Amino acid sequence: MERLLQHVQRFVELNSEEQELLLSCMRYEEVSKKTYLLKQGKICTGRYFVIKGLLRQYIVGENDAEQITHFALENWWIADYDSLERRQPSEFCIQAVELTELLVLDKEKEDELFRQVPKMERYFRLVLQRSYAASMMRIKYIFTTSGEERYNHFNSLFPEFIQRIPQYMLASYLGFSAEFLSKIRAKRS
Repeated sequence: MERLLQHVQRFVELNSEEQELLLSCMRYEEVSKKTYLLKQGKICTGRYFVIKGLLRQYIVGENDAEQITHFALENWWIADYDSLERRQPSEFCIQAVELTELLVLDKEKEDELFRQVPKMERYFRLVLQRSYAASMMRIKYIFTTSGEERYNHFNSLFPEFIQRIPQYMLASYLGFSAEFLSKIRAKRS
């Protein structure tokens, strides 16, 4: 819980009463590798804050091919925000890549939290703005750089992260095949 409070304090100042209200709205969960937090066709019921571990968000395309759209590691939030806000079935799956400790903010608790601690709306707005900006940069890189350039850029930003995820997941996220990633890595060796 301390990790979440530290993260929130980077964006908004909460007094001790507001911190207690925030923590009272959160639910701790530990999920094992490959556990689904959200399956395609189900309604997303909350936001997930990663304390320790790693999650992935993906869509299932043609021939059941998985296309990873987002990862969430320590101190990151993840949810299908469209499904969460509109209460519509999700187009995405969210799954644990490794044993993961989470804090869950269910939609009903979120609404209550925003009424009691309005600063938290500002916090989530700022977090989502950063997430949106990062997504736009990712889209830009997919359209304007080669696969090798995307890999090198990602590796320069998250070198330790690359060691934590299977090659096929990294390739899916970066928009190329696992075989292409193997060639890039072989060339670097």
